[in-house]
Amino acid sequence: MTLNCKGQLIDLDRPKTMGIINLTPDSFYDGGRLKNDLDVLQKVEEHLEHGAQFIDLGGYSSKPGAAHVSLKEEHQRVINSLQSIQKAFPECLISVDTFRAEIAEAAIENGAAIINDISAGQLDAKMLPLVAKHQVCYIGMHMKGTPQNMQEHTTYEHLITDLKFYFSALEEQAAQLQIHDLILDVGFGFSKTLEQNFQLLNSLEAFHIFKRPILVGLSRKSMIYKTLQLDAEQALNGTSALHMTALSKGAHILRVHDVKEAEQCIALHMSLKENK
Repeated sequence: MTLNCKGQLIDLDRPKTMGIINLTPDSFYDGGRLKNDLDVLQKVEEHLEHGAQFIDLGGYSSKPGAAHVSLKEEHQRVINSLQSIQKAFPECLISVDTFRAEIAEAAIENGAAIINDISAGQLDAKMLPLVAKHQVCYIGMHMKGTPQNMQEHTTYEHLITDLKFYFSALEEQAAQLQIHDLILDVGFGFSKTLEQNFQLLNSLEAFHIFKRPILVGLSRKSMIYKTLQLDAEQALNGTSALHMTALSKGAHILRVHDVKEAEQCIALHMSLKENK
């Protein structure tokens, strides 16, 4: 399975890592740690040195109950950092985490290779046509509601079947618009209870029916630290444990805070796969 990112063909037979760069003061784990451009560039350099294939920039926290961020503030956070990263690391494949088409367009104009949309186009009707116009890679995630109220929307007739219908509708839109490089994200922690997150991980293979790359975002999330009665700071070991499960169930991209440890999981997974 491959992705075409800005003309670069990415082979996903070996899973890849996407290093997280949070530009928000209130993200659940590392919000506020990157205080200036130098901090951002140092973190990007660390991710790349540890083996990240992609860097994911986010200027709007999507943790449950996150504060609303104005368009102007998100633009300032994301585009300034994107420009700095492009200048320092011109070969870097940058993903921008936004559900707003206006931010996505500015990001693409400034070199973004991927748009990572937590709403899969549901929160901005202009998003999918914009992605089609520019033919960038697109990550469509499952979520109901908004970051502010998503945890009020955790009722499903049948969790896995409902998500399949959701992605079938996204597939249909993508086909109509001729969006070719579509990545699916089942949305761990978004509109899901703790139990539903584990049910979803147990059933991850069900989404291979779409024959699309699957991105998994489990890194340091509450399904880990609440289960272990820890906090996000202490959740790296649990993250690695669930990353191995996700890889065994066919995850193609791991979106992570800790690239080195995720790459170690991938190396062990590949050794297991090659030595059956």
